[in-house]
Amino acid sequence: MAGGFAGSLFFPEGPFYRILSGGFEAGLVGGLADWFAVTALFRHPLGIPIPHTSLLLKNRNRIVDSLVGALETELLNKESIQRKLTEVRLLPLAASGTVKLAGKRSTRTAVVRGAAAAVRALPLDKAAAVLQAGLGSALERAELQTPLRRLAEAGIRDGWDERALDAVLAAGEEWVERPETEALLGQMAHGKLRELQVGGLMGIAFQAAAGFLSEERLGSMLKGMLASTLRDLRWPQAPMRAKVLEEIRRHAFAAADDPRLAEGLRSWGLDKLASAHTEAWLRERLEEIRESVLAKLDEEAERGGPRVVRVLRFILNKLADMPETTGQWERQLQEALVNTVERNHYRIGSLVRDNINRLDDQALVSMLEEKIGTDLQWIRLNGAVCGFLVGLVLTLFRL
Repeated sequence: MAGGFAGSLFFPEGPFYRILSGGFEAGLVGGLADWFAVTALFRHPLGIPIPHTSLLLKNRNRIVDSLVGALETELLNKESIQRKLTEVRLLPLAASGTVKLAGKRSTRTAVVRGAAAAVRALPLDKAAAVLQAGLGSALERAELQTPLRRLAEAGIRDGWDERALDAVLAAGEEWVERPETEALLGQMAHGKLRELQVGGLMGIAFQAAAGFLSEERLGSMLKGMLASTLRDLRWPQAPMRAKVLEEIRRHAFAAADDPRLAEGLRSWGLDKLASAHTEAWLRERLEEIRESVLAKLDEEAERGGPRVVRVLRFILNKLADMPETTGQWERQLQEALVNTVERNHYRIGSLVRDNINRLDDQALVSMLEEKIGTDLQWIRLNGAVCGFLVGLVLTLFRL
C-alpha cells in the first residue's frame, strides 16, 4: 500500500487515477492502523510508551485470572468432567486398549521382561524372614487337634493303618527268617526257663521238660510260631488282624485327641521355625523358585510372550462371566475418579497460573506471537485491503 501510495504521487490527472490514489492512501492508513493495534497488544509500538499500548503485559494478572476462571467455570468445570467420566465405561475401554497393546509382539515381550526384572529385584532375604515369621505366627494361633483328627480319619480311610501293619509284618518276617534269629530266640527262651522256680511234682516235670528242650529246639519252635503268627496276621479275614487294626485305629484317634501331642507338635514346629537353618532353607527354596520362574520368563520372552495373550484372555473371560462384580468395580472406579476430580479440580487453575508465572514478559509475548502471530498478520493484511476498498468508495463519493 505504501508503494502504491508513493506511485500515485506521479499519476496523471484524471478521475480514475484520483480514485486509485485514494484507495492506496486509505489502504496505507488501514494497514498502519491495524499494525499499531496488533503491536499494541504485545509491546509499545516503535518502543514509544504510548498510553494504552503493551496491553497484554499491563493486564497480565487480569488476563491470567480470566483464563483460569474460564477454564475452571466454563471449559473444564467440575460438572462437565464428572458427567463425561460417568458416561465413559472405563473397564471395557481399558480392556480394549490392553488387548490392542497385547497384539504387538514388542509389548508382550516388554511385559515379560518387566516381570522378569521385578522377580530379580525381589529381596529374598527379607521375604524369607517375613515368611518364617508368618509361619511361626500362624502355627502359634493354629488349632491343631482338629487337623490331627482329620489326618487320622484320612489315614484310616485311605488304608494307611493296614499299610503300616503290613510294613511291620514284612519287617518282622524278614527278621524271623534271618539265621541268627533262631539261635537268639532259643537262647532267650532257654534262659528264661531256667530262671523259673516251680515246686512240687510240677517243678520236677517242668525241669524234665526244660532239660529235654534244648536251645536249638526252643529257637526252632519259637521261630515257627512267630512265622505262622505273622502269616496269619497278613490274611485280610483273620480275626486277630481285625483286632490289631482296631487297636491301631483306637490309639491313632486317642493320640489325635490328646492335647499334649498337639502342644508338643506346636512346640517342636516353633523351635524348628525359629532356627537359623530354617531361614536359610527357606531362602534357598525361594532362590530355587526364582531361578525357575526366571528361566520360564526368559523362554517366554524369546517366544514373543504368547502366554501373555492367553493369560489376558483368561482374565477377560472370567470378568465377562461376572457382570455384577465388574459393574460394581466400574461404579467404584467412576466414584473414585469423580472424587479425585472434585478434590483436585482447583489444581487445574493453579497449574495454568504457575506455568504462566514461570514465563517472563519476553517469553510470554514470544509464545503468544508464535501461537497466534499468523492470524494477527492476516488482521493487518485485511485492514490494508479493507482500507483500500473503503478509500476507493470514499474517493468516488467525494468525486
